[in-house]
Parts: sequence; structure tokens; C-alpha cells
Amino acid sequence: MQNPFLTAEDQVIANSLKIRFYPIAVQSAKGTRITDQFGKEYIDLAAGWAVANIGYGHPRVSSKIKEKYDSLSFTSQLSAPEETMVSLAQKLIEITPGDFSKKVWFGHSGSDANDCIAKLIPLEKKRSRMISFMGSYHGQTMGSLSLSGHPAQAGFIGSGNVAKIPFPNTYRPPFGETNRLTDQVIDYIEQEVFKTICPPEHTAGIIMEGIQSDGGLLVPPDDFLPRLEELCSRYDISLIFDEVKVGLGRTGKWFSFEHSGVVPDAVVLGKSLGAGLPISAVVARKEILDIGTAIHMFTTSGNPVCSTAALENIGVIEDEQLVENARVNGDYFMQHLKELQKKYEWIGDIRGKGLAIGVELVEDRITKTPAAEKTAAICYRAYELGLLVFYVGIHSNVIEITPPLTITKEEIDLAISILDQAFSDMEQGHINMDLVKEYAGW
Repeated sequence: MQNPFLTAEDQVIANSLKIRFYPIAVQSAKGTRITDQFGKEYIDLAAGWAVANIGYGHPRVSSKIKEKYDSLSFTSQLSAPEETMVSLAQKLIEITPGDFSKKVWFGHSGSDANDCIAKLIPLEKKRSRMISFMGSYHGQTMGSLSLSGHPAQAGFIGSGNVAKIPFPNTYRPPFGETNRLTDQVIDYIEQEVFKTICPPEHTAGIIMEGIQSDGGLLVPPDDFLPRLEELCSRYDISLIFDEVKVGLGRTGKWFSFEHSGVVPDAVVLGKSLGAGLPISAVVARKEILDIGTAIHMFTTSGNPVCSTAALENIGVIEDEQLVENARVNGDYFMQHLKELQKKYEWIGDIRGKGLAIGVELVEDRITKTPAAEKTAAICYRAYELGLLVFYVGIHSNVIEITPPLTITKEEIDLAISILDQAFSDMEQGHINMDLVKEYAGW
């Protein structure tokens, strides 16, 4: 039976604002659990697209938000700044690697933060071109979608100054083999891209995700990021990391690139920064963000309530040791997922770091044919069984596991049992595919 709320919602909310995987309507949420309008409770493995890193309704953040709104509901930080935004900027500079002068820019979402990169990096370098990776997802504004290489943005014609290169995908190597994958991609940049469409003397920056999120939770080879850093240094090209989805502790370190020991020129943050409130940031070399006055600003950027939430959010991550929890429980989750992989041939690959995990489904492990329909079915059946999970990937066949960093081993055990049941139900043909097709997601 159709949920009357969803019927009403469909009549007034634009389809361009939607991506749906099952017919849920949310009433409330607390910790790692979401409750729908009928009172049914779900374990959330999505964290609202990796926004709720500290879980839902954290009392410390709730208290601080109310206190700040009561004392200062708003000031435009562009012209009349207050102390919270400054304190937040100081904290972000403190936790972001780089022994050089840094500053912070604030916005509302990962999209406008990556727009900042698209505008300011070429301006500061006095070079017109940028390089990004196929499969990358940097946002939906024109600047950020120009940097993106995801099918979701393929229908739009963005700026023509961005060259897209293959991501070093170890499961589906772009050049046919995995043994020399890093060498192949770096050589491709130098021998093909630099010599044809994107000369290094005209290239301002290279932007990438340390783990390519919406592209399928792809983890590059261990030696790739250091080699890319060396390449950028040699040609005086800025290296930018988009940490919007996998940053702030999710991978078992503050930032995903820290696993490789590299130090970027700019880091982009969003999603989980505000503990559910809209705020984004770019932490970068001073010279990048000081290139001009009033060239990338928004009236409500860094507003006091969102800045307060973000500052308290970082405090919670530190005080509750959630970065370490992500590392330990991420390993635990991965171990149990690999046990599932032994049971079900459709699970082709499991990869990730910390609590950023991808489970890629294939029709068979020899051809690796993407199993998009089965992926949608597993997510739908998991929802019916009380577990919320989304899927991503350029082939729409990767189950994305990005739960709140507060998740416990007991909750992971329950999530694994539900996923096991969902796979078993699919194996036995007990999933209603007609219902699945109504919610196609990507």
C-alpha cells in the first residue's frame, strides 16, 4: 500500500531533488537508528550519505546549537564576523596536515566548496587547466560537476578546462593489469595527458578523492598517492583532496590521504562537518585562498549556528575516540563481510578503509559483469528487514557501507545477519523485483 505521505511528497517535491532506494519516510533518528513514520526502527549503514558521523541527535551538539541560536541566531560572517567561525577555522587548520601557512574558506556543501577549488586554483596558479579522475563525484554546481567524472553529471556540459583521467581501480584496472597500475596511470598522465590535451605548464591542479566514494568506494594502490604527490611537486601543480565524504575520521584517520603520508595543498570538507547542519570548508595554502577579495562568498557562509555545530562535532569525534572506533570496527565489519563473500558468489570484491566500505556485486567472478539489479534488490530487501543501506558506483553495483562512527560490534553483527538474510532471500528468489524496480536509485 502506498504511503500517503510519500504520495503527497511526490506531488510537491521536485524529482530533480530525489534519489530513492526504498519507500521510507523518516519520523525521527537517534544514535545509529532511524525510525520511520510507522514506528519501525532501522539500523542505518548510510549515515545520510556519510553526514551523521557522530550519529543522530547527539546531546552535546543539540545543546550547543540551541545555546548559540538563543544568543546569536545569525550574522553574516562576510562583513560582521563572530568568534565561533574563527575557532572552527583554527581547529581545522590544527588537524589538517601541512607545515605551511593555511587559511580556511567556508560554504554550505561539498559542491560549493569544490566550486571554490574550480575557481581559485587556476586563478592562483595563473594556469587555466585542471585534472580530475573518471568516476569522481565532486558536486552538482557547475564548477564542481565540471570537476566530476561520474555518470550522474554526464548529461551536463560543464567547463571545458578539466581533463578526466582513469582512476587506479585495482578491481577493474583501466589498462588491463594490476601489477603496474600506479606506473601505468602516472605514465599516462605524463606521456599522454601532459603531451596532448593538458600541458603541465597550463595545469593548475589535480583533484581526487583518497577513496573514490560515489565511484564505488575505490581504494587506490598504496604507492599511488605518494607518486601523484611527487608528480605534482615536480611540475608545480596543486594537489587537492576531496574529503567531503570520507574525511573527519571515517577511514580510521582524520583524512583518507593520511594513510599514504601525503600532504596536499588544499583539502575539501563537507557532509559530516556540521553534524547534520549544512556547512563546508576548504583548508588550503594561504596563497590559494587569499588570491582575491569577495570572489567566492555566500551570505550565510560559516553562519554561527552551523559553525558551532561543526566545532562541537569535532570535539565529540576527539573525546569519544571515534577515529579509532572507525578503524577497529571497520576492520571488524570488513572481516565479517569477507565471510559473507565466501557464501555468495555475487560478492565480487570488498574494499575500503575504516568505516568507508564498498561491496561490489557481479553476475560472476570471472567476467565481473556488474550486477546492478541484484544490488538494488539487496538494498531493498535489507530495508524490509530493518537495515538502511545505499548503493553507488559507475555501474550502480556497489553497496556502500558508511555508518555512523559510533556503531558498535553488536550492531555490526546484527547488520551482517540482515545482509546475510537479504542475500539468502535473493538466492531463493524471495525478493519482489517489481517493488525493487520502482526505486531504482542511481
